[in-house]
Amino acid sequence: MSLKNLGDVTYFKLNNEINRPVNGQIPLNKDKEALDAFFKENVEPNTHKFSSIKEKLDFLISEDYLEQEFIEKYSLAFIEKLYAFLDEQNFVFKSFMAAYKFYSQYALKSNDGDEYLESYEDRVAFSALYFADGDENLALDLADEMIHQRYQPATPSFLNAGRKRRGELVSCFLIQMTDDMNSIGRSINSALQLSRIGGGVGINLSNLREAGAPIKGYDGAASGVVPVMKLFEDSFSYSNQLGQRQGAGVVYLDVFHPDIEMFLSAKKENADEKIRVKTLSLGVTVPDKFYELARKNEDMYLFSPYGVEKEYGVPYSYVDITKEYDNMVANPNIRKKRVRARDLENEISKLQQESGYPYIINIDTANRANAVDGKIVMSNLCSEILQVQTPSAINDRQEYETLGTDISCNLGSTNIVNLMESPDFGKSVKSMVRALTFVTDASNIDVVPSIQNGNHLNHTIGLGAMGLHSFFAKNLMVYGSEESIDFTNIYFMLLNYWTLVESNQIAREKKQSFHNFEKSKYADGSYFDKYVTGEFMPQTDKVKEIFKDIFVPTAEDWAALREAIKTDGLYHQNRLAVAPNGSISYINDTSASLHPITRLIEERQEKKIGKIYYPAPYLNNETLPYYMSAYDMDMRKVIDVYATAQQHIDQGMSLTLFMRSEIPRGLYEWKTETKQSTRDLNILRNYAFYKGCKSIYYVRTFTEDAEEIGSNQCESCVI
Repeated sequence: MSLKNLGDVTYFKLNNEINRPVNGQIPLNKDKEALDAFFKENVEPNTHKFSSIKEKLDFLISEDYLEQEFIEKYSLAFIEKLYAFLDEQNFVFKSFMAAYKFYSQYALKSNDGDEYLESYEDRVAFSALYFADGDENLALDLADEMIHQRYQPATPSFLNAGRKRRGELVSCFLIQMTDDMNSIGRSINSALQLSRIGGGVGINLSNLREAGAPIKGYDGAASGVVPVMKLFEDSFSYSNQLGQRQGAGVVYLDVFHPDIEMFLSAKKENADEKIRVKTLSLGVTVPDKFYELARKNEDMYLFSPYGVEKEYGVPYSYVDITKEYDNMVANPNIRKKRVRARDLENEISKLQQESGYPYIINIDTANRANAVDGKIVMSNLCSEILQVQTPSAINDRQEYETLGTDISCNLGSTNIVNLMESPDFGKSVKSMVRALTFVTDASNIDVVPSIQNGNHLNHTIGLGAMGLHSFFAKNLMVYGSEESIDFTNIYFMLLNYWTLVESNQIAREKKQSFHNFEKSKYADGSYFDKYVTGEFMPQTDKVKEIFKDIFVPTAEDWAALREAIKTDGLYHQNRLAVAPNGSISYINDTSASLHPITRLIEERQEKKIGKIYYPAPYLNNETLPYYMSAYDMDMRKVIDVYATAQQHIDQGMSLTLFMRSEIPRGLYEWKTETKQSTRDLNILRNYAFYKGCKSIYYVRTFTEDAEEIGSNQCESCVI
């Protein structure tokens, strides 16, 4: 038997029986039976057997499966000690889905695809050895974090760590263009190269002049952003990692750009094929001024990027539209056109109902919270990366006359349920920061110099979280309740605190801080003003009990940290970001990201296999009432939870809104009918804005025929 010819197996049938109630009860035992059958019928007979650790390593290195260099940083005796530790932990998958996902998508297989060459313990061991870079104590600490599933590296990192034939360790990239053909051409080349390497690519189009704008020295006019979007879509389709995956990209445009209506129309189902984009994701950056104009039901002006840049001396994206709006309206040197703000607001909602797009980046909110020098102008394919960038200047030879800074995303995630059971919360987080730091230090994306430059100067990472709803249910807390808000507040405050502590320690060790640290709110201490008041402490009895054995920093602790950072700096410009982390959460046997689950028994359509069912983690008669579906929940509760976490997260979060096409009566007090309307989405977007959320990812709509519109496509963060 081999993986290509498994014969008669029972685990799919057993797993499918979960979806057939017995005497009104969910037969969760069938999932355990499916898990046991999967190992007996699939994993055990098809795993390559080695007589020793040495034989395994020698084979994997000699056959070009593993890199030799990282293994040689350790003695064989230590590696055997690491394996002995992992074996002692007696790791077991808790669900069939977790084991199936790991072995089908992550486990190293033989070249002919007939055998598994590694177990979960192997993948953890190789990842720990690789990220620790020769530090034995750190390798043991990381193995401890990963085998207990307190820490989950992002898919590219976990999948590729230590492998000889691999892609990059980073998850995604962000690049921007200026308003000239050289920059457009260089950006298309960058997108091709980055898509080839792996990961999604975000592109900022806001600096490009609009369709019909004059071009100095030519009789013709500019074609606008839509033809450029088409070029990028074709580029991603072509650069698809030899057919292994669809290249993925998102384009961002400012809501005050004159092409905004055409930009949105390109995603509509009935759009002309000449302008329609099918696979490209859309995002809109929204300054505060748009919310003000829409609220007042006023007209709004859309401004030509060429005129804006000429008047202000910087690309359009770097002008504060909210601050300069009235001046720009009055400036006769800036071409502009007028539309109704609420009409545009409704167009955004209509497209979100139809496709889930566009993502919304509340760009002024992001910049107000930004503690470092510079401006945030865009986000990534999952809307959680929010970092400052500087533009590049490209000459006619496609060379950088000015090398700006663009972004690569180095991500990982805490498993909330398991991290809360850590014997040392702070030590766990500090180990995770070390693993992510290795990824950013080892990353060398030289095919796109602006990406390489940004990473080299800023050492950014993005530690996030998954399993919030699972934690709530396990601890009998209602999602969105006072207790759940209280817990979210303290948990993310702790992530912020300990990542700051470790970033400061690394800066001290390396005698190096991120670029322009001295211009940051960390350096002058003002970032810590809200923390030195001592107000961030558990408030409810339940949350006080949950954190009773976990260190929670006092005002004095924050003050001491502030002084340490003012003295020795921070190594990382950015530290925290919450990605959607969908499918990788299955391997961790927990709910995805911070949002509620959508079904008690989730149904996944797997290629060539059919349907696989995944019961909500820790589901039993006691937790059942606490697992309300996101589609049945008031989205303001979800926004409240995300907004609570956001105040501690220096970047963003992939906040998804879950809607029904027919909304249950009484869910929202403003509704007099059940059919979802654009007004519903308008209200919720405004609510998220006023609560301080920096971004909204997808709007997912569950229709009456059980289809989901706006499903997640970002494989880099999700798988």
